[in-house]
Amino acid sequence: MLRLGPLAAAGRLLPAGPRFGPPRPSGGRVSLSRSRPPGPVGDRGLLARQVRAAAGSAGGGRSPALKTPKGTRDHPPAHVALRDRLLAAVVTCFKRHGAAAIDTPVLELRETLMGKYGEDTKLIYELQDQGGELLALRYDLTVPFARYLAMNKITNMKRYHVAKVYRRDNPATTRGRYREFYQCDFDIAGQFDPMIPDAECLKIVHEILSDLQLGDFIIKVNDRRILNGVFAVCGIPESKFITMCSTVDKLDKIPWEEVRSEMVGEKGLSPEAADHIGEYVQLHGGLDLIEQLLQDPKLSQNKLAKEGLGDMKLLFEYLTLFGITGKISFDLSLARGLDYYTGVIFEAVLLQTENDHVEEPVSVGSVAGGGRYDGLVGMFDPKGRKVPCVGVSIGIERIFSILEQRVKAEMLYKKDPKLLKQLQYCEDTGIPLAAIIGEQELTDGVVKLRDVATREEVDIPREKLVDEIRRRLEP
Repeated sequence: MLRLGPLAAAGRLLPAGPRFGPPRPSGGRVSLSRSRPPGPVGDRGLLARQVRAAAGSAGGGRSPALKTPKGTRDHPPAHVALRDRLLAAVVTCFKRHGAAAIDTPVLELRETLMGKYGEDTKLIYELQDQGGELLALRYDLTVPFARYLAMNKITNMKRYHVAKVYRRDNPATTRGRYREFYQCDFDIAGQFDPMIPDAECLKIVHEILSDLQLGDFIIKVNDRRILNGVFAVCGIPESKFITMCSTVDKLDKIPWEEVRSEMVGEKGLSPEAADHIGEYVQLHGGLDLIEQLLQDPKLSQNKLAKEGLGDMKLLFEYLTLFGITGKISFDLSLARGLDYYTGVIFEAVLLQTENDHVEEPVSVGSVAGGGRYDGLVGMFDPKGRKVPCVGVSIGIERIFSILEQRVKAEMLYKKDPKLLKQLQYCEDTGIPLAAIIGEQELTDGVVKLRDVATREEVDIPREKLVDEIRRRLEP
């Protein structure tokens, strides 16, 4: 019999182990040193009051709150096992593409991180002065990698890095957004033929999402040079390009009308300029769209846009050779709000159909993202020497949140597997559904699905079982 329940990850609670703490003397009594003669009773009472007062001031007069900080969480053994399997699948792909692992400190100098993340700079965790150094917790793994390359004078490297990063964001745990979370990064640094490393990064995203079997997905691609060209032909001053990218980047979360309102009301654009931008950033397609924009009378006259469109066309030619263009969309709304991107940018999102029922609506946003950042290493090099780089980050926590909301199914193994005992176990532990497969069900090609609470049973064709379980477990 299958054990079915609405929880996320399979796993069993471990029996309570021994409690560890300060040793307790036998007999339950504590021996006190008698090296000092006992004072008067009044002194002992005063001392007791002083001890109690000190304890109250140190602990606030109450026990500390037993909770994790906002935007963080503990991971029980079952979660850790699932996460380890996910990380192993991702790392296997990285190694297959020839990457070597590095590690960097979780702390960076504050000046290393500031000015690299646009409007998201406010999300960096800054620490108090520590011995004359102003420090911060790393926001991502890309900027520390660029610092590592510049510091060690490395000009050619293919690396991966799996580690925790920290963001003072508003957490949304149901969507896999935390303040402490893992990133899994793959980056290629060095001079290579145009678009070959970029195409390899997209191939890696395609391989990982396909291997994990999370469902249908699409990888959006764009180029910062194309976006900057769009802003230029729409009359936007160059000083506003980066802030415009941050605004356009919100199109995957809010409708165009709200983005337009922000452009006009907060960023000071004229309604005509905002409408002109909207004509471009709502376009998406493939090679046909690239060819169309190459013939655009305004964009074709802009040097940056023309370069970006030429590289995008070359990128799609490589992706066609890889056989993955069916999952790639050239999307002009993709902006990636970080300051350090200079060329191709991309983001992978999961697609859900109306029939893709889960216990709760799953909206986890993007599950991978990255792009080209050719100028970042030069920001750290004393002589400003640039090292071209492109990379991708897999959002392992967001993928984990999806798997958490999958239906849990488990066999109940018994030495004496009598059906009534197993059904009684379901009632005792609150399992809502039981799937029963006997000889007759095997012959008929069905599964008997029992509602544990009402004891109602119905035969379900095997190919419809998953949909029926999801329908019944909907909130």
